[in-house]
Amino acid sequence: MERESFLHELGIQHSGLEQVIHEGYSLLNLITFFTSGEKEARAWTIRKGSFAPQAAGEIHSDFERGFIRAEVIKYKDLDSLGSVHVIKEKGLLHVEGHEYVVGDGDVMFFRFNV
Repeated sequence: MERESFLHELGIQHSGLEQVIHEGYSLLNLITFFTSGEKEARAWTIRKGSFAPQAAGEIHSDFERGFIRAEVIKYKDLDSLGSVHVIKEKGLLHVEGHEYVVGDGDVMFFRFNV
C-alpha cells in the first residue's frame, strides 16, 4: 500500500520494472495469453501474430498437432464479469479455428485430439 501511494504522489502510474517489461515485450514483438483450469491458471508468451495452433504448441507439441479449435474469452470481459459462466450466458465466449490470430490477453481453452 505504501508503494502505491508513493508512486501516486510522484504522479507515476507504473514502476520502472513494469515499464521495462512492457517495453521489452513491445520491442521483441511478444504478447501473453492465458490458460485456466480447475487446478491452475497460467500465462504463456508468444510472438504477436501467432495463430491458435501455434499458441497451443507453446503448451505442448501434441496440442498443436491435434488442434481442433480454441474457445476464447477476452481478458477484459473476464475481469469485468468475473466468471466464465456469466461470459457464456452473455455469448462472449468465441469458438475459433486454425486461422485465429491470438490477441494479447486472450484466455484460451484448447480442444485437441492426439
